[in-house]
Amino acid sequence: MTTTVPEAREVELAIGGMTCASCAARIERKLNRIDGVEATVNYATEKARVTYREGIAVRELIATVEATGYTATEPAPAPAPASVPAADGAPVADGGGDELRDLRHRLITAVTLAVPVVAMAMAPALQFTYWQWLSLTLAAPVATYAAWPFHRAALVNARHGAATMDTLISLGVSAAFLWSLWALFFGHAGMPGMTHAFELTVARGDGSENIYLETAAGVTAFILAGRYFEARSKRRAGAALRALLELGAKNVTLLRDGAEHPVPVAELKAGDRFLVRPGEKIATDGVVVEGASAVDASMLTGESVPVEVAEGDTVTGATLNAGGRLVVEATRVGAGTQLARMAKLVEDAQNGKAAAQRLADRISAVFVPAVIALALGTLGVWLAGGSPLPAAFTAAVAVLIIACPCALGLATPMALMVGTGRGARLGILIKGPEALETTRTVDTVVLDKTGTVTTGKMTLLEVHSAASADEREVLRLAGAVEHMSEHPVARAVAAGAAERVGPLPAPQEFTNLAGLGVRGVVDGHAVLVGRVRLLNESGAALPKELERARAAAEAAGRTAVTVAWDGEARAVLVVADAVKETSPEAIRGLRALGLSPILLTGDNETVARAVAAEAGIDEVIAEVMPEDKVAVIKRLQAQGRRVAMVGDGVNDAAALAQADLGLAMGTGTDAAIEAGDVTLVRGDLRVAADAIRLSRRTLGTIRSNLFWAFAYNVAALPLAAAGLLNPMIAGAAMAFSSVFVVANSLRLRGFRASV
Repeated sequence: MTTTVPEAREVELAIGGMTCASCAARIERKLNRIDGVEATVNYATEKARVTYREGIAVRELIATVEATGYTATEPAPAPAPASVPAADGAPVADGGGDELRDLRHRLITAVTLAVPVVAMAMAPALQFTYWQWLSLTLAAPVATYAAWPFHRAALVNARHGAATMDTLISLGVSAAFLWSLWALFFGHAGMPGMTHAFELTVARGDGSENIYLETAAGVTAFILAGRYFEARSKRRAGAALRALLELGAKNVTLLRDGAEHPVPVAELKAGDRFLVRPGEKIATDGVVVEGASAVDASMLTGESVPVEVAEGDTVTGATLNAGGRLVVEATRVGAGTQLARMAKLVEDAQNGKAAAQRLADRISAVFVPAVIALALGTLGVWLAGGSPLPAAFTAAVAVLIIACPCALGLATPMALMVGTGRGARLGILIKGPEALETTRTVDTVVLDKTGTVTTGKMTLLEVHSAASADEREVLRLAGAVEHMSEHPVARAVAAGAAERVGPLPAPQEFTNLAGLGVRGVVDGHAVLVGRVRLLNESGAALPKELERARAAAEAAGRTAVTVAWDGEARAVLVVADAVKETSPEAIRGLRALGLSPILLTGDNETVARAVAAEAGIDEVIAEVMPEDKVAVIKRLQAQGRRVAMVGDGVNDAAALAQADLGLAMGTGTDAAIEAGDVTLVRGDLRVAADAIRLSRRTLGTIRSNLFWAFAYNVAALPLAAAGLLNPMIAGAAMAFSSVFVVANSLRLRGFRASV
């Protein structure tokens, strides 16, 4: 009897109403309590990524979130990349704008009214008769209207038996304001001529001369300012992904029955043919069926040099046609395009959590109740020690306010949003925080040869001519006959000849000699091109200098093509899969990061060692069958190495998945890209070093963010409990910690690639 395992499904929910990391932790806990559900809730992007088994309805997931006191919305049907308006964590662009506008209005109110309240409390010279009543008049709207988001969130959470960081803020502001009301109406603080000193210092005091209106107003203004700039920065951090999504063309010119039909790009289907004029964006991924041009892909890959394309070449949607007229047949549309897949990879990465952040989330979940208990304990200890109530109250309020660990919730997602967004602009797609953490420990990088270190296609590298032959004439005649052959080596010779001498003449009496080469008549010359055996059988033996060049080429694992005409050997052409010009520089960059490069290939040892020597690689593992690449990775891991693998082919996919860190060249196959942890959109190996540098720098930013957040709370809580921290200073410091984390993360926008 077989048991059918329910198929796992995944959905992304937009979450509303979250105000801190504790909110995200609560929603995550509630969702994960459902049998068959695994959820990750990201405070910075305001999204929940939920994996659930068949039989669970999305409506049930939404109801769970709503029962926790927040809102959740089902995902809208995925639009074409060009039409996606935002990807910054706001539900939609307008919704994010509404939130910012509301925060801005409350912040302006708070700052405008709080400044005179704080000024009067700080400067005795401003404390005229009945100044305290003016302070109450100004502070009341701040503690109620401006601070309402904190109070509302605290009430919602209280109804669900929970406490979050908003609870701490609401309790602190309310306590300071209500105490001041009591002192003014029932105590002696409302007496005419009442004054009190205010010292913005870290010093112990009994608080008996204070009313706390300046604390209620000042803390609200500081925290609102932190929230506002935090929200603005979150939108800025998502700008790279937003720009990526908006790169696509909006309209396309379809070709049907010989006529041009301008239509929105959303109407494009696979198999359609469309026209791309010079200066227009290519609407979607496809194959050129007519025309030739240069395509500028810099906005998508970061590659500055336009790529020449002609019939049969593939092109990518959102790239710019910088040259001639092209007719393209669409191969992928909508969510299947490279642009849409890039955006999905980036968004998935931004929704992930590093191990350090998961620890921070667990701490945040228990932190708020612990802080409330600590504040009550502080109040009790001070009163039990014989201190006056105002002093005990001051210390307890400071504990509540200083403790809000918003920075913990922002530490990872902010750095991830900025780092992955910057990577996307440079053609580096990091799939998630786990990849970041792995880059710190890898010490070995295994490089596939074909298409990674080399160009992946045969190229004419050298021309050795006899004294009786001119090099240009050799290339013109040999290229002419080789142009008629479909053999990869012949195509390399023909392409190299055309590149160096221009248009090639058409041969006559062309004959393909299987296993030997080709023969033809060009401009009256009987030309032979192929193996040395072909020349020997024709009586055109190689002279010594050409024989030495042929032997040296074959000893280096390259292919030697001999050329003769009119019965005399004229040249030896050397063809091979050429090492990319940038590969030696890339290897140096990888070594500078502390990585030991290894060349892995199915080619013979001679070819592999020649390529390795040219690229600057010392260790070579050659003659490896595709299915054995995984075994090689496992063997290296068994030796204690932490292995990164760079590859681009279908036969690399399993090895990329097995490696501790898989880097897939985006010019390669879909299977390789899906298996990799990092996708390099360009085929330039130097980007691999950039990807590791960016990943390590992003991870370093996460760690510094978390250290700052933890160190801040550990250092500040004892000061507050000891009465050495005024509540208003505590509020300013707490707000600054969140702004610091955001600003520190935004520094990643300045990361520069080496290419």
